[in-house]
Amino acid sequence: MTATVAPPPPPTLSWPARIGWAVVALLCLGVAAYSARYLLHPPRTPAQALHNPLGAPWLFVHVAGAVTALATGSLQFLPALRRGATPPHRWIGRTYVTGCLVGGAAGLILAPGSSAGPIAATGFGGLAVIWIAVNILGWRAALQGRFEEHRRWMIRSWALTLAAVTLRLYLPLVVVLDLPFLPWYRAISFLAWVPNLVAAELWLRRRRGR
Repeated sequence: MTATVAPPPPPTLSWPARIGWAVVALLCLGVAAYSARYLLHPPRTPAQALHNPLGAPWLFVHVAGAVTALATGSLQFLPALRRGATPPHRWIGRTYVTGCLVGGAAGLILAPGSSAGPIAATGFGGLAVIWIAVNILGWRAALQGRFEEHRRWMIRSWALTLAAVTLRLYLPLVVVLDLPFLPWYRAISFLAWVPNLVAAELWLRRRRGR
């Protein structure tokens, strides 16, 4: 079923919110560029693939999907592209969702092979499952013309995509603060995305209250 009506315009962002999204977009593009090294030099052995026996070739697939999601998701918040009826939004959105689904599926395959054990496997596996689910629900809502619901699902999707950024903000802190790496890596497998999702839900409730 395809949408037969044009979606209403998205909510207007305040200047502080725009600045915040710009900072997040720059971080996403930076992480995407840094992670792209795996695409240029894909791992061929478990040692090269973060000591994950399932890493080759799934780390390459996961990074390819995640890099696509980070780059294209950032573009969706540009004012000129925040109109759901425009072709750029639709095609960039399709590319973004495809990147999320590919990255999530490969991440789900990689999770059981985590060298940090079952806790980290559960954390990263949970992220992959929910990331896939919210993108499927968001895409279906758009196809059925439920645009406000679509936006809400895609805000949740973006919060989960940002786990790639928050993960890389937490890991250097562990090193700088000289914390035991393995226990904190297990915690980060949840901290990288659960607070993001909670923040997205709080923001959505605030918008709904208004």
